[in-house]
Amino acid sequence: MDHASVLALHDRDVREGARPDGPGARVERVGGVVRQVADGHGWNGVLWSDLDDTDADAVIAEQIAFYTGLGRDFEWKLYGHDLPTDLGQRLTAAGFTPEPQETLMVGEISELALDSQLPDGVRLLAATDPAGVDLVADVHAKAFGTDSSRLRARLLDQLAADPDTVVAVVALAGDEPVSAARMELVPGTRFAGLWGGGTVEAWRGRGIYRALVAHRARIAADHGYRYVQVDASDQSRPILERLGLAPLTTTTPYVYEP
Repeated sequence: MDHASVLALHDRDVREGARPDGPGARVERVGGVVRQVADGHGWNGVLWSDLDDTDADAVIAEQIAFYTGLGRDFEWKLYGHDLPTDLGQRLTAAGFTPEPQETLMVGEISELALDSQLPDGVRLLAATDPAGVDLVADVHAKAFGTDSSRLRARLLDQLAADPDTVVAVVALAGDEPVSAARMELVPGTRFAGLWGGGTVEAWRGRGIYRALVAHRARIAADHGYRYVQVDASDQSRPILERLGLAPLTTTTPYVYEP
């Protein structure tokens, strides 16, 4: 895989050419930014920017004014190769709070090692109804220690409005949900996004996360996607590298709360 070419394709496909990622969302192209505006439980934020030293501060102020006028928190999704090189410092100075940096990892599905197996006694359940979504949200809360109510509401909205654009799956040990993950399938792109892979602490280190990545990648291939992408933490990066995904750049969410 040509890393530079794939990163440029990702910028064009997923960021500059972004499509709305759920019901009630719209993508707007204003000046030097591409942003998403979403109702209800959707994601609001800046996906891509084309800025330089002369206009960056003014454009940042414009986005703050726009989202603040709507009364919404929003995120500026900053990638390691974005310009100007001090954009992160400018966002912090404007009142944004940076969250932990992650690594954008991408793999061409045909080249990945997708033969991972679940541990004995563990099975996968597709979450396609409210009961399944509850299991996904509950695992998410236990695995990450965060509130999952927004995730639950968003998944329900997606499954009701356009179920072909989202895949959610739960790993069950007997009847106990021990891991869960989801995948975004945005029509018109070549990249399927893998999100939210989390395993409860007692079940980590047994290959479940790896098996969930492989499971979703096979589904993405069946739907005609060429690549899978992950915003990887330091914990998941080594697992993804063993599967064949490669790091392309970093990504840091900068969050602004009115």
